[in-house]
Amino acid sequence: MFRKLTTASAVYAALVANPHVYAAEPSAELQEIEKIDVTGTRLKGVDLEGAQPLTVLDQDAISRSGANTIHDLLKDLSQLKGGSGTFSTSESGGTSNSTPAGQAAASLRGMGPSATLTLVNGRRVAPSSFAAGTENFVDVNAIPLAAIERIEILATGASAIYGADAVAGVINYILKDDYQGGEVNVSFEDSFASHDESKKQLNLVYGMPVGEGHLTVFADLYDRNAFKASDRSYTANAPLINSYSYLPKLENTPNIYYYSSRDGNEQPAPGCKTDLVETEYGELICAYYGNEDDYLETPFESASAGFIYRQPLGDLNWKNDFFYSKTKSQAFSSPAPINQIDDSDGPYVLEDALFIFDQQDGTNPLLDSLYIDPFDTVNGREVWGFAFDARFDSPRTVEVESENIRLVSSLEGDLGEWLWQSGITLSRSTSEQKAIAGVYNRYKVHAALTGELCSNGEIASYDGTALSCSGSDLLNFYNPFLVGDAANDGILALAQEQPKREGESTVYGWDANINGDLMELSSGFIAAAFGVEVRREELSDIPSLNARARADNDYLVDVFGFGSSVSEASRTQYAAFAEFNIPLSEQIDLQAAGRYDHFSDFGSTFNPKVSITYRPTDSLVMRGSWSTSFRAPSLTQAGVKLRTTTSTFDCGANQAVSDLYCMGDGTEITVNSLELGNPNLKAEESEALSIGFAWSPSANTNLTVDYWQFEHEEVIDTNMTAVLARAIDDASLRHCGIVPDGQQGISYDPDVCDVSDNAGLTIEEQGANLSEILDNYITAFDPRDDELYLPLYRDHVIPLENTGTQDLAGIDIKFDHRFNMQGGDLTLRFDATHYLSFERNKPGSDALEKLIGTYRYPENVGRLSISWDADDYYISLGANYTDSYADDIEGLRGRELDELDDLGVLTEEGTHEVDSWLVWDVAAGYDINDAATIRLSIDNVTDEEPPKLYGSQRGFDSINHNAYGATYRVGLTYRF
Repeated sequence: MFRKLTTASAVYAALVANPHVYAAEPSAELQEIEKIDVTGTRLKGVDLEGAQPLTVLDQDAISRSGANTIHDLLKDLSQLKGGSGTFSTSESGGTSNSTPAGQAAASLRGMGPSATLTLVNGRRVAPSSFAAGTENFVDVNAIPLAAIERIEILATGASAIYGADAVAGVINYILKDDYQGGEVNVSFEDSFASHDESKKQLNLVYGMPVGEGHLTVFADLYDRNAFKASDRSYTANAPLINSYSYLPKLENTPNIYYYSSRDGNEQPAPGCKTDLVETEYGELICAYYGNEDDYLETPFESASAGFIYRQPLGDLNWKNDFFYSKTKSQAFSSPAPINQIDDSDGPYVLEDALFIFDQQDGTNPLLDSLYIDPFDTVNGREVWGFAFDARFDSPRTVEVESENIRLVSSLEGDLGEWLWQSGITLSRSTSEQKAIAGVYNRYKVHAALTGELCSNGEIASYDGTALSCSGSDLLNFYNPFLVGDAANDGILALAQEQPKREGESTVYGWDANINGDLMELSSGFIAAAFGVEVRREELSDIPSLNARARADNDYLVDVFGFGSSVSEASRTQYAAFAEFNIPLSEQIDLQAAGRYDHFSDFGSTFNPKVSITYRPTDSLVMRGSWSTSFRAPSLTQAGVKLRTTTSTFDCGANQAVSDLYCMGDGTEITVNSLELGNPNLKAEESEALSIGFAWSPSANTNLTVDYWQFEHEEVIDTNMTAVLARAIDDASLRHCGIVPDGQQGISYDPDVCDVSDNAGLTIEEQGANLSEILDNYITAFDPRDDELYLPLYRDHVIPLENTGTQDLAGIDIKFDHRFNMQGGDLTLRFDATHYLSFERNKPGSDALEKLIGTYRYPENVGRLSISWDADDYYISLGANYTDSYADDIEGLRGRELDELDDLGVLTEEGTHEVDSWLVWDVAAGYDINDAATIRLSIDNVTDEEPPKLYGSQRGFDSINHNAYGATYRVGLTYRF
């Protein structure tokens, strides 16, 4: 009974219940050999229904969802909500540490996208060469939705079956196979708001016999318009007035930097185009808020095509699947600050810049209130001027084009009573990024500010007496206070640059496995699977030279506010695995699996899995499993040479760090840093436990309840808090100014090196007392009242480490019941996750922070729906619920906390609770005839605004909520 399946489609229908799929039965030749693959096991032909907590999205669910992309399809599943692992293009940005433009990832249990293994037809896909931070991930936008037959999600550890990265589980995308006939789908989606945020899609699938085999082809086109924060009243402005930046756009006129003001206060230049903002020091400044340049969704377009071809070759079955996809997107970050050449605040401009403010009576409102000081130009000339504060006008904008190919060719056949299968895989992802706006060369900008820029865009040469340009003219100096002057703006435009970045990620693989009955017991046959796998992974991420931080240039990237990493790495992996299903009795089955993996870089690991299935009745399955899993250090983490990024240190995690750098407060501070890869990284390790049951008291009722937990150790990250803590006693980590090439540690403002502790030791000397140095620094330099801490400089060099742990547990509940009624069926469905705990160690501390109920970690998420299905139409009503949680206000400045207090939104404990969110949607479909179906859906029917959030400039949580408001989608399916 386990050897042959007379009708593969019948078994599949039992698994995924899909009455609306338009496809013919597979040919008899293919049916003869096919056995159903189920995610989470290599065993074929074994009845494992209900043995594991598997979530299946079938073709009917995909069609009714109205989703245009894989991310849209998955975003409301409870297993993928909570935390910040699952991301979409709403988090894309135009800087090196932003989420790559146009790309999206799925993360189970909020454990991070690299802890979720992505498979297509049970085999791996090349990750994006552009990492999210240093985590490589599979870009789910590259998987063509038109090709998906179903998606199977196993949200528990699965390294014993699949190897690396299946820490939180597996998402397996099953492609359409042996499709008969043709189908065209078109859809249009937009919001009910007045702005055009439309999404358009066209896809095709067609299948037909070819000789003795079968060919299925598919194609998909998708286009999405941009969605800006300024398009909604509730996101157009920052949630707090005091969340301002001192750096206005040039078009609003700069501020005078406080060091150049005689009274020591920042002041606006005349002509600010926005209302002046009063600071906590009583200053009136021209301010900037990032919302005006924020894109909540970036413009995005994709095209994909592919085929699946199956052909019997005698007693063998030959299968090939191939797809190609191309995506194009832009991403935006706020305009870059204009800093000094060494990246410190307050760039200087010539004194003559003030002349535009001269009054008719010969007076100047700014001249008498400023210090006019000498400073050195790019060419080393000493000139006179003053400092200002500003940012460029245009957002930093990058354009990314990505191409993905995947080819799998496999053979399968019989070896006696055993079924064998072997296949090769080639998967490649390539991306090209180009900065197209808002990126300026730091040296050319400063040359422009002092009249040292030539008309050909080159910096003038200086012979000690005069400036000169070769083959071009010397331009006038650029005046940042002269707004709307074409000639002046043209000088600055010559300083723009277009850094590029090219990446490629490739996976080559070969695998072979064999399935069959090993031996017979009194209670049945022991089914077994054995296999081997060889994989080669290669990755390169190479930016142009002007986007790199280089030690020979004091780590100053040639362009302002922009950078990237240089990553190159490869590895080879070998694996062998075995899996058994042992019927201990008629009611109890034992599944046991183990896999050995050897990696050419970090070594070997063995991961077992044991699970028990108990069926006391035909309607009840009780199940439990235990397993270990691992995540190999990503090739980016192992191979990054130097990555420009930011690091955050948490003064609430270490009091000594707080006293030295945060004035004793428990705030979080973000600084510019350089991240180093680490070839000595160990694999992350995880232990997973799952216990639950599946109960079907009738053919129309199903209930599953599963408890799950993970203990995830050796998590890879940088740990600036820990480095600061270690630096208190380790002088090798303390550096005056730039960290020397080849060394690591903290960069201190050179002023700190001009003072010593009471024993005469400077900060770079072993044994120095940093508390005494801080006291003596305050005495010597008399900083502002809010700057009574050791001043850090820039570009701290921080290595990646196996630094963290995270332990989490929760309960999944799924319920559905179908009421058979006259004229149709009424179905009630409920799917929810309750997080019992989510604990993670704070950076730089062994103390665990409890995340459940904190920012982006709701305790409960779920979906409830009710649907009516008749012969030729359906209609459904659904509700998505996200629980409340605490706002992320720990990192806010004192002025922002004071404003929150004035608004009366803080609790007695000084916290703010983000409201729960309940959003309703409706969907309907009608079969016009046997060939055509029309569908309509409306999301967020009541046009609910996202809950107010003060800890983010956006004013809402773009991971757990969205700001579109009510949206509609119309789709048409035509079959032929």
